[in-house]
Amino acid sequence: MGLVLDSSVFIDAERRQRTVTEILEHIQKKHGDEELTVSVMSAAELVHGVWRAQTPEVRARREGFVEEVFARIPVRPITLRVARIAGQVDAQCRAKGTVIPPVDLFIGTTALDLGFRVGTHNLRHFQMIPGLRVVQVE
Repeated sequence: MGLVLDSSVFIDAERRQRTVTEILEHIQKKHGDEELTVSVMSAAELVHGVWRAQTPEVRARREGFVEEVFARIPVRPITLRVARIAGQVDAQCRAKGTVIPPVDLFIGTTALDLGFRVGTHNLRHFQMIPGLRVVQVE
């Protein structure tokens, strides 16, 4: 089993000035020695946060943090198989009146494709994806 970590986990850690090592140790302590990964969608969200920094100093700090995340945790691409799962899930959810933001849809369907759970601070959107196991990561 493994965890696809949502960007909210790293955004919260960076804001609290926790290191990547600290957050990874915390996750392992709480969830065991599971394989950790991030979706390319979360990678894009993290890079977006780097470029939204208000000062060069904050940008440099965020960039260092994000690059360490990428160096230590594999980033999973959106494959055709993930796209097929996302298309099916999105169609089924929309037929019931549920709209899942595309970024969260692709993060969640990456986890479904891998047979992993999603670790997040934002349970709401991920809980709308049928069959997806979601855990709160603090």
